[in-house]
Amino acid sequence: MRLRRYMLVTTALLGFAGTAHAQETTTPPSTTPPSGAASTEDAVGDDIVVTGYAGSLRQAIELKRNANAVVDAISAEDIGKFPDRNVAESLAHIPGVSIDRRFGEGEKVAILGTDPALNRMLLDGHALASADWGGNDNDPSSRTFNYSLLAPELVDRLEVYKSPEARLEDGSLGGTVIVRTRRPLELDANSLFASGGYTYNDRSEKGSIRGSGLYSWKNADETFGFLVAGTYDKQQLVRSGIEFFGYERGDGRFFQTVNDANGDPTRDASGNPILVRDASGQPVLKNPNATITGGNRNDLANATLPFGINYAYFQQQRERTSVSGTVQYRPASNLTLTLNGLHIDGNYNNYSQSMYTIPGAWSGADLQSATITNGLVTAASFGAATSQRNAQLDTLVRSTKLKTDNLNFFADWEGDNGAKVSFLGGWSKATGGRNPEYLFNVQTKLPFSYAITPTTAEVNFTGDLTNPANYFTNPSNQLVTIEGRPFNVNGTQLNAAQIGGLDYSVTTDRDIFGGFDAVVPLGDGFFKQVLIGARITDHVNRIDARGINSYLTSSQLGNQLGVTTLTTPDGIFDGTGGSGTATKYLNLPREAVIDILANSINTPLFTKVGASTRVEERTAASYVQVNFDGNGLRGNLGGRLVYTRDVSYYALSLPTAANPNPVPVPTSTSTDYLKFLPALNVAYEVSPQFIVRGAAAKVISRPRYQDLAASISQNDTTLDAGGGNPNLKPYESTNYEITAEFYPRAGALLSLELYRREIDNYILSTTITNQSFFNSLEGRVVNTYRLSSPINAGKAKVNGVLVNGQAEIWGGFGIQANYAYQDSSTSVIPGITGDLNLPYLSKHTVNVIPYFEKGPFQARVSYNYRSSYFRAIGRLNSVDMVAPYNQLDASASLALTKNISLTVNAQNLLDETYLQYSGTRDRPAAFYKNGRTYVGSITFRL
Repeated sequence: MRLRRYMLVTTALLGFAGTAHAQETTTPPSTTPPSGAASTEDAVGDDIVVTGYAGSLRQAIELKRNANAVVDAISAEDIGKFPDRNVAESLAHIPGVSIDRRFGEGEKVAILGTDPALNRMLLDGHALASADWGGNDNDPSSRTFNYSLLAPELVDRLEVYKSPEARLEDGSLGGTVIVRTRRPLELDANSLFASGGYTYNDRSEKGSIRGSGLYSWKNADETFGFLVAGTYDKQQLVRSGIEFFGYERGDGRFFQTVNDANGDPTRDASGNPILVRDASGQPVLKNPNATITGGNRNDLANATLPFGINYAYFQQQRERTSVSGTVQYRPASNLTLTLNGLHIDGNYNNYSQSMYTIPGAWSGADLQSATITNGLVTAASFGAATSQRNAQLDTLVRSTKLKTDNLNFFADWEGDNGAKVSFLGGWSKATGGRNPEYLFNVQTKLPFSYAITPTTAEVNFTGDLTNPANYFTNPSNQLVTIEGRPFNVNGTQLNAAQIGGLDYSVTTDRDIFGGFDAVVPLGDGFFKQVLIGARITDHVNRIDARGINSYLTSSQLGNQLGVTTLTTPDGIFDGTGGSGTATKYLNLPREAVIDILANSINTPLFTKVGASTRVEERTAASYVQVNFDGNGLRGNLGGRLVYTRDVSYYALSLPTAANPNPVPVPTSTSTDYLKFLPALNVAYEVSPQFIVRGAAAKVISRPRYQDLAASISQNDTTLDAGGGNPNLKPYESTNYEITAEFYPRAGALLSLELYRREIDNYILSTTITNQSFFNSLEGRVVNTYRLSSPINAGKAKVNGVLVNGQAEIWGGFGIQANYAYQDSSTSVIPGITGDLNLPYLSKHTVNVIPYFEKGPFQARVSYNYRSSYFRAIGRLNSVDMVAPYNQLDASASLALTKNISLTVNAQNLLDETYLQYSGTRDRPAAFYKNGRTYVGSITFRL
């Protein structure tokens, strides 16, 4: 399969040059290069106007060709007509750009092998405040933007700067995405666009309407204009899959341990528990009647097993509304004032149900049989639980509303001699998170067995997993404390078991900026312009955490809860790789979860001091850049001086023997740094059709805001904890780019790009075992928590080769294709065996997009392949990898009249399974199915 993919893209790329040469004398470029750039008109004849999809590709080619930096672009075909219905999906067509489709549609963008959090999105030149919906486990208060919120109808073009210029805002390691929106003084008066459609997902078997519109007006003198636009989109998502919570050794789970005076296992120099052994030297099983296949007891002790196996059923409604407006006023011919605003509302309400076992920690003493294959426990069976439970059903009902507001002002003055001065300022604010999340769980003691392969999991329970009477609420009563303080009912400290509660965790992200940019012309010599500018930014990212805990004084069976119960839908796990009776379990309606919690003993709403954080960041930057152009050589040289100050506010509660459940203590940590970031871009026109480029720059990327907050959150069920690190240093990198670009004719391009990133201080989350925290479910300090926290892991190098080609072939047929090879090396990481690629870096990425456009009809197929990639360090230092992924999309449109057209889109036609594994393919980490999405729409333009 892999060989076939490479042959496909290689054949397509090799065909471009021949196709382009054969037609070189018939069609000229669609645009004229700017002053100082070579023109191909003399070589190829007169201009021919090309519109539609091919026209948008030509515009993107010309922008790339005339840029001084290494830039790729995507242009809208017309007002409201972007190539894809998702901006991230369009960006994924650019060589070196990839997206992660864990939730079906593209949300985040990785550029040149770097994590999405390290690549900035600038809306008309400045970053936009961003908040997420609280369910994406790898995006806690990131600095990137959720592209699914940005309506493509509002976009004029996208520019991806792979090599920086000193004038561009800093903060990107791989590249910077600049989203250009439309301006009324650049459009025809009374430009009108309206569209309505319907979206259907075959896994949720639900559909929704969608619509968008835009109107732009300007006066006859072109001194005043305004533009308003709005979009509405609704999706019904259903994702089912199997998740594994990392892998652990079998020693302390299945075997008797030598314990200390506190009853905790003693450990050897490697941190492994010391086992009780018989006269033959074999470890002693907790259940001496358990049988072992594929090895002996020593083999089982050294083997690894899944820490947890979860059958996850996720439902989400994504409802997005956006309104934008721009007003422009030109009081003089050389002065333009622009005010634009954007408002986005996103309802991302979702319901997650997880039926999971934790074979070792919960059921190890009840082991009946185990099968070992190559050091992995691939199958095991367990009797009825002699501990509290064998499995647990977690229900999480999240109410999530995303809101983004943005207001920017620009004053642009241009003199007769080319001098320019621009003043700019803006404000943006985003809110998101869980507001609230209703959490409730029930448990079961039913016997079970599991069997796993690299792509499948089978969990079978002995007994009816759909019968509410086989479930019970938490039976472990404890004296209740809240944030280290006793919780009293009628003057007496409550003695009860927590069954769940309400979690309010609201993220607020706010950004204010102001600055200026100026262009000073230098005349007709080699050095053309000096660019100077400065910008000050004040940014606040905070999480306000509050909660209500819910308790019962006596455990209740599932059929005693007084609510309606259902079962998971038939076939919901079909195609995921998950099978067994665990695919059919108790299902509680959302309203039932809310009612159960409302009818329990509830604490008042309290502030979670230990989970609330605030990071204040202030930056000041200034730059000088010189643009040069002469004798075919052009480019720019400059430097950017950046000062950053971060202050992190958080609270810590560290238990001791004398005070096992202390009150969280607020504290703060401040850091600052000054960085000089030089940048050089050079382009040389060897001939009118052939350009070579080179670029070198120093860049930085700041840590995620939540990584800078040192508060610690914990899961008392799975014994996981996580926290930040306020002393993190920024990523630093020296970036290099070399490209060769061949433009044989209009609409044709063949390019080769080589790049290198030499990264210092790259950040990765690592896990420390055997940490002590107070467990509210057990009412005591537990010494076996796994604490994950970010560290500056050291150095990394990324090298890549990108090959890109596109051409208009014949008779309306055309093709785009690109291939990327990327690899990286990293420093040794504590607790991790072997080398890692950087997160989200696939060694091989392929895009092939054939299209046809003639007369009123247009059709396009988009195929994307990316090889496996490292995603994150998961539980128990699991190296979570994503398996190779194929995406096939298609679209077609028909112009019924000059003003009316019909469009259909289909996404994920292969119904691909999103598969993760832990380090090696024999250790699965997750399987997900998101389904296919179909969209039909009708559009009116005037």
